[in-house]
Amino acid sequence: MKIRKAVIPAAGLGTRVLPASKSMPKEMLPIVDKPAIQYIVEEAVKSGIEDILIITSRGKTTVEDHFDRAPELEERLLKAGKQDVYEEMVAISKLANIQYVRQKETKGLGHAVYCAKAFVGNEPFAVLYGDDVIIGENPVCKQLIDVYDQHGLGVVGMKEVPANMISKYGSLKIDPVKDNLYKVTDMVEKPAPGKEFSNFSILGRCVLPSKIFSILENTTPGAGGEIQLTDAMLQLCKTEGMMGVDFIGTRYDMGNKLGILQAIVEVGLQHKEVGADFREYLKNIAASL
Repeated sequence: MKIRKAVIPAAGLGTRVLPASKSMPKEMLPIVDKPAIQYIVEEAVKSGIEDILIITSRGKTTVEDHFDRAPELEERLLKAGKQDVYEEMVAISKLANIQYVRQKETKGLGHAVYCAKAFVGNEPFAVLYGDDVIIGENPVCKQLIDVYDQHGLGVVGMKEVPANMISKYGSLKIDPVKDNLYKVTDMVEKPAPGKEFSNFSILGRCVLPSKIFSILENTTPGAGGEIQLTDAMLQLCKTEGMMGVDFIGTRYDMGNKLGILQAIVEVGLQHKEVGADFREYLKNIAASL
C-alpha cells in the first residue's frame, strides 16, 4: 500500500529554547527565512506524501496560519509588483492537504501519535518529529518509505550519537543487513548508564503500520511519566520485527539552542540570496576569534 499520509507531532512546549518559545511555537523558529516546520512539510511532500496531520497544542495557531492563504498580504505583494514573492507565498498553502488536531494534554510522543488514529485509518504512515529538521538531497522520509515498500515492516531513521548523550535519547539493538540498512531487534528509551544496546538512536523519522495504534492504546507511561512511542515500537519490534536506516542527511535539533544556531549557519551558507555575503562575514568573524 502506497504511503501517502504523514503525522508531524508539534505539540511540545519548547522548554529548552525559552524564552523564544514562550510566545512563538518552536516549530516556527526561522532557519534564515523559512520556519522549521516548513522544511519538515516540504520533506514529506518530496517523499510522495499527500495528506499531513500536524499535532498542535494551545497557543500554536501561528502554525496553521503559516500554511493558510493570506489575502491581504498577497494583494499588497501584487500591487507592489512582487510577483515572485506572491507566488512563493501562495505555494506554501498548496504544499499538501494539511489538517490539524490538538493534543489537549502533553502526555508524550506516543500519545501525540495516537491522536492521529482517525486521520490515519488502516494505512501505513510516516512520522516526522516536529523538532527535527533534516537537510539532504534524498529526503529522509523517502529513504524510510523505500525500505517499508521493500520489507513491509516498520522502519526507524537512526544515527549514532555520542556515548555520553545516549541516555538522553533511545538506544537500539541492531543487526546489519546491507549498506546502511539494519534489522532492529530491541530498543530502550533514555537508558540508564550501562543499559544501552548501542550508540544508535532513533532520530526524527519513522514509518509505521496502523497496528501501532492498538499497541499505543495499551501502552502505559514510561520514561518521564509519558507514553513513549519507543515503548510501543518495541512491542512491534518483538512481534513482527522492524528495520532501521542509518539515514543520509544532516539533522538539526530545533528544540536545542545550539541546533538552531547550527541550522541557521549551515543553511545560510547555501542560501541563494545571502550565502555569498554570509560566507564573507563568517570568514571575518572567524579571523577575529
